[in-house]
Amino acid sequence: MKPLLKIGTPIALCLSAAPALADDTQKDSMTAQRENPHPETAIQPPMAEKRPHSFTAHGVTISDDYHWLRDPGYPKVGNKEILAHLEAENAWFEAQMKPQAALTETIFQEMKGRIKEDDSSVPQKDGAWIYWSKFDEGAQYRKHYRKPVAGGADQLILDENALAEGKDYFRLGAAEISPDGKLLAYAYDDNGSERFDLHVRNLETGAELADIIPGTLSGIVWTKDSKGLVYGLANENWRTDNAHYHRLGDDPKKAKLLYKEADIGFGVGVGLTAQEDWIVIATGDNVTSEVRLVPADNPAAEPILISPRKTGRQYSVDVRDGTLYILTNDTHVNFRIATASLSNPSEWKTLIAGSDRHYLTGLSLFKDFFVTEGRIDGLDQVEVRRYDQPAKAETIRFPEASYVAGLGDNPEYDVQKLRLDYESMVTPDTVFDYEVATGTFETLKVQEIPSGYDASQYATERVTITARDGARVPVSILYKKGFKKDGSQPLHLYAYGAYGYAMPPGFSANRLSMVDRGFAYAIAHIRGGDDLGYQWYLDGKLMKRTNTFNDFVDAGRALIEMGYTSNGKLTASGGSAGGELMGAVVNQAPELFGAVVAHVAFVDVLNTMLDKDLPLTPGEWPEWGNPILDKAAFDYIRSYSPYDNVTAKAYPPMLWTAGLNDPRVTYWEPAKMVAKLRAMKTDDNVLLLKTNMGAGHGGKSGRFERLHENAEEAAFLIWQLGLGAK
Repeated sequence: MKPLLKIGTPIALCLSAAPALADDTQKDSMTAQRENPHPETAIQPPMAEKRPHSFTAHGVTISDDYHWLRDPGYPKVGNKEILAHLEAENAWFEAQMKPQAALTETIFQEMKGRIKEDDSSVPQKDGAWIYWSKFDEGAQYRKHYRKPVAGGADQLILDENALAEGKDYFRLGAAEISPDGKLLAYAYDDNGSERFDLHVRNLETGAELADIIPGTLSGIVWTKDSKGLVYGLANENWRTDNAHYHRLGDDPKKAKLLYKEADIGFGVGVGLTAQEDWIVIATGDNVTSEVRLVPADNPAAEPILISPRKTGRQYSVDVRDGTLYILTNDTHVNFRIATASLSNPSEWKTLIAGSDRHYLTGLSLFKDFFVTEGRIDGLDQVEVRRYDQPAKAETIRFPEASYVAGLGDNPEYDVQKLRLDYESMVTPDTVFDYEVATGTFETLKVQEIPSGYDASQYATERVTITARDGARVPVSILYKKGFKKDGSQPLHLYAYGAYGYAMPPGFSANRLSMVDRGFAYAIAHIRGGDDLGYQWYLDGKLMKRTNTFNDFVDAGRALIEMGYTSNGKLTASGGSAGGELMGAVVNQAPELFGAVVAHVAFVDVLNTMLDKDLPLTPGEWPEWGNPILDKAAFDYIRSYSPYDNVTAKAYPPMLWTAGLNDPRVTYWEPAKMVAKLRAMKTDDNVLLLKTNMGAGHGGKSGRFERLHENAEEAAFLIWQLGLGAK
């Protein structure tokens, strides 16, 4: 059955020598003077003590004076000195942002005014029930409902607000209805550590079953008889290296191990095929995958291995009437679709060949047709194909020249309509039903902006800039009509650039607070993402990683040359691996930026990739390189690692964020970066660090708390560009 909400594809780990200074005492005094423009505040910027620490790798000695900020008891952080330093940084953040409180509140209210507080998802049929979720006005979290297709009262099946009550953090992970519709299995994290406790609820009585499974980190799959669950557990290093099968009523500690992964770099996930007759156990890292199937009515059966892993080959599998449908990059970098039989699963026959232009990203099976998703020249493509004529594609056409589109919530196998999601930088999120037989659209919902939104007042365009090595990099831009391309107005540039994650040109109501104040907002589709195909991703990883940073800097310079903005009026932001991007570009070209925000930034790249005992490091070596075994990788990472390349020079105003419980980018990475910057930078610009002491990688969890953090970021950027409290 279709889940209420899935953890989904695990977010990749976006984790993440300089000359010595003269006199630390003098530096402390000078920094305090220039970073405290409000003398009425007694608080001064915290100067982390330098404590000599070094190590040698490949004959090179690396000094790390702020190594002590890593708590040796991590993931538990109890060191009083470290906590005191982080609290002092938070106090400095609050003191510096206090004069911007009114602006922050104004922007927060603007953003809040664009949210329909009692918003509801579009109901969707799944079997005998119709499911939807909604927010109550003023609520931080959703409620999940259903009602019988045959008629009857609405049934509240899960209230996230009740589960989150009294907690500083709450995140619902996987949630799955049993095939008989009587039970709900759901998992949640209440501290940001991304270890989810699995619970089971009887939907007929509302009672919670005694089956509680702590520490899950995967999807949840019901067995066909609704009496068992398949899931993965996080091990001591926050890796899911297993798939377990639990029968309701049994001791969870005695759950049957279905699969155990031996490679410490691989992670395991579970899922269900389109006809819900096979459970998928998939394992892989960022470049290699391997899939097994077990029957949904007998998960303890011997798994069927589809094809043994081959380094660099990725594949995913679905099943229709005994035929395997495989999406793979084995013969073409942009993937092909192949078929095979269950009796001979390793013998693959091409169904749709790979294309230099058409990048295939998704495959979904339905009873009478299948759907491929992909991109051509960076633009989303959704195509419907019949099983008897797979070469004949019916391309779904969308109304704008630049947009984001894809399959939405489609839980049933036997359908004649497809639920689609659509948006652009000027068009709010829109939900359609697409009638496959007639090719007609039915609009079900358009994102409502209660405070008002007139798309005709805004314009979007897509420009292409030439990077220093000749690569042509697309940039999507949004601005309010009347924007002057004479360099007089500010522009905010955003990107991610890692793990093959594209940054689509979609809609965000939050951006309007900056755009309405005269900013253009641009998304740079840099290498490292797969915006222009899988090769675009390959050209921004491993020994080509610096292409990502260069693309961003070159995009900024090109936009300045084209008159969209000017030096000092360009702001930038990125998070996680995008935070690494921010660290690299301020080291490379600090003069370009008027202000920069780096969220949960993976900036201590060399140290992290050298530490095989950190939770996710082994799985990251295919993305960044293994500097433990490979000296070339060591030298290359050292050449760009933001923390290792801070030098004594002027940097722009910067805001850095961290999460104390973050298992992806550990809190000490931004903390060390800020400590080193504060000690070495020669400017008098503001430098702030905000650590969420009760949250993880995604920051605060409630929708209004997240909104307030968005408002803080916008207020910081507006303040630093001197645009005033307007």
